[in-house]
Amino acid sequence: MMHNPIQRRPTRKIRVGSVYVGGDAPISVQTMTNTETCDVEATVAQIQRCADAGADIVRVSVPSMQAAEAFGKIRKQVNVPLVADIHFDYKIALAVADYGADCLRINPGNIGSEDKIREVVAAARHHDISMRIGVNAGSLEKDLQKKYGEPTGEALLESALRHIDILDRLNFHEFKISVKASNVFLTMDAYRLLSKQIDNPLHLGVTEAGIYRTGTVKSAIALGGLLMEGIGDTMRISLAAEPEDEVKIGFDILKSLGLRSNGINFIACPSCSRQEFNVIQVMQRLEERLEGIRTPMDVSVIGCKVNGPGEAKEADIGVVGASPRSLVYLNGEKSHLIDTDRLVDEIEAMVRQRVAVLEEAKSKEIIRTSSE
Repeated sequence: MMHNPIQRRPTRKIRVGSVYVGGDAPISVQTMTNTETCDVEATVAQIQRCADAGADIVRVSVPSMQAAEAFGKIRKQVNVPLVADIHFDYKIALAVADYGADCLRINPGNIGSEDKIREVVAAARHHDISMRIGVNAGSLEKDLQKKYGEPTGEALLESALRHIDILDRLNFHEFKISVKASNVFLTMDAYRLLSKQIDNPLHLGVTEAGIYRTGTVKSAIALGGLLMEGIGDTMRISLAAEPEDEVKIGFDILKSLGLRSNGINFIACPSCSRQEFNVIQVMQRLEERLEGIRTPMDVSVIGCKVNGPGEAKEADIGVVGASPRSLVYLNGEKSHLIDTDRLVDEIEAMVRQRVAVLEEAKSKEIIRTSSE
């Protein structure tokens, strides 16, 4: 496999529950619930779906004291680290800290006076939890709107540094920060500027990116570009779609850059008249059947012998289409033939067999290490 040339920007490592962010920690993928927080059952179910999709961290909006109480009940029913999203009322931040939040998402500047901010910081320090400062182009301070005339990278940077300065004065450094916009270029500009000013971990995102398809494209361009420059320690794909879809796309971006593995990396041809089977149909069925697998592996499914062998040699499992039988490569070597009209069943069986072998080897290694 090709060496990954990306060199990540050195950052401070902080903790969000059981997940580390920054430093040498893997780039984490997070999402946000869209259920009514006071509907505990629905919110817990959605968080669990996100966790099943691989989410490292889930954010929950907490707009009221009633929601804070619901947050406490939710916290007891899920294992994934939770970020409490709070605006304006510092007492809500104090409450969710007591209820077990792993991170407080606030803007120190809109929580109130410095005395109130000091109380929130004291609560975070007491409970050993981190914070996220969230700056958005759509909610810049009025004086910055007047100064710059419109959202710019410099305006987002100045807003971020204001919030950071407050926490610095209180000697609190366990925070990550985001400077999001709905525009690709503005988002990238703001993060590039901020990355030169601080060593705290950066939370990447294109806010209000849009519906599933267009939002995915905008996020992939902006976040992919920043990640290739080594910028970014955690990320959310913000879509008008289900949160578990945000998680899947986040991991797809990281997988495409060789930065993170979470399940199968499919290599498939776009299909053409040379294909010996319906590539699109086969891939759709395989993705549906194997969606729940989290074991990293490369699976190549190519419809003909033009590019098939080359791709198959680089994959863990590779299939070169032919009729009536297709050729299988395992670990880069020719292995056997399978019936082309049973491709989905045969590939699924090979993947699950490989998962079982890898998991067994992993278990043996854990037992061996623990006994030493």
